[in-house]
Amino acid sequence: MTSTTRVVVIGAGLAGVRLARRLGELGTPALLVGEEEHPPYNRVLLAEVLAGRYAPEVIALPPPDGLLRARITGIDRAARTLTRADGPPLAYDTLVLATGSNPVLPPLRGLFTAGGRLPEGVHAFRTLDDCLGLAKAVRPGVRAVVVGGGLLGVSAARALAVRGAQVVLAQQSERLMERQLDPDASRLVLRHLTDLGVEVHTECRVRDVACAAGAVRSVELADGYTLDADLVVVACGVRPRTGLAEQAGLAVHRGVLVDDALRTSDPHIHAVGDCAQHDGTVYGLAAPALEQADVLARLLAGDPDARYRGTRSLTRLTLTGTGTGSPFDLAAFGDPDPLPGDDVVRLADATRGTYRKVVVRGERLVGGVLVGELGTVGALARAWEGAEPLPGDGPLLHLLTHDGGS
Repeated sequence: MTSTTRVVVIGAGLAGVRLARRLGELGTPALLVGEEEHPPYNRVLLAEVLAGRYAPEVIALPPPDGLLRARITGIDRAARTLTRADGPPLAYDTLVLATGSNPVLPPLRGLFTAGGRLPEGVHAFRTLDDCLGLAKAVRPGVRAVVVGGGLLGVSAARALAVRGAQVVLAQQSERLMERQLDPDASRLVLRHLTDLGVEVHTECRVRDVACAAGAVRSVELADGYTLDADLVVVACGVRPRTGLAEQAGLAVHRGVLVDDALRTSDPHIHAVGDCAQHDGTVYGLAAPALEQADVLARLLAGDPDARYRGTRSLTRLTLTGTGTGSPFDLAAFGDPDPLPGDDVVRLADATRGTYRKVVVRGERLVGGVLVGELGTVGALARAWEGAEPLPGDGPLLHLLTHDGGS
């Protein structure tokens, strides 16, 4: 016999927890289903746990009223039931997929054992279990190779270096965090990691993970150079977790396709967060996930005007140094690469390691990068998010030198 719940949310990450809590506040019961054994937590802060700055309980999310530990293995859309690995089926009136994303594991030789597992010493960096496994293995002097120089790889390399590891970061593209930062800002990130003792190799591709007795021993680069390794962290990005949706026959491209009501191709199923693709975009960031959850909560609670129109999201990262060193903050938004005819304003201070840049197209702010002191980020983000004409009573330089009261 099945039990019926009006709304079932699969996935206890940021989006799922936010949605379930908002629904509860609006008087609409929801059952949140999560498969991890840990209480729901803020995945954004995992690098701070790895660095030893936060204990795991510090990043826990306020739990909603209804939380079920279960692994959902299938969706029967006709019967509106969910199959789970252990236990009777769950029935739903409305289903929400908040299944998040999986780490991208590149097709490297030796990355998996004969049983399809990662070898001892090789870690993804996506879940709290991944983080705790790494934290247990890292110690001063351990040789760690981080594969990937995006937001996740930079965060992992910094955290391991803070813990005393000898860290080498291997990045396939020509610079760090190239999706978010321009070349000048990337160079400041490189300098920060180098100051922490991280050895950074760009434009280099990892070809092979060499193991002995089931444990990693080295990483071989495409040019034949070998890096000795006791630990390998694979931080090559994430991919929307769409397996349940695909098995159920829902429309999926890069993510689960949703409309402005965050509704999938089945009117009884919605999707939010990292697994959702709205208007051609898979965001993979916290701010859009939370906004989608808020919109969907209002809609499911009876607000007929609730619609999601997309999120103009700012990427922010704080890299904490060692000892008394000050944190290294950076923020990026919009398109930092100017087109012909755009106005560009830069302020750089090499001694202080600060850098600010904005791109203005016509009368509108279209992108920016800030590294170091972020006092102006609030005003800049508001100008960008509002997409309103900039005030015409002063030079563009004032955008970078006044915080607008933020």
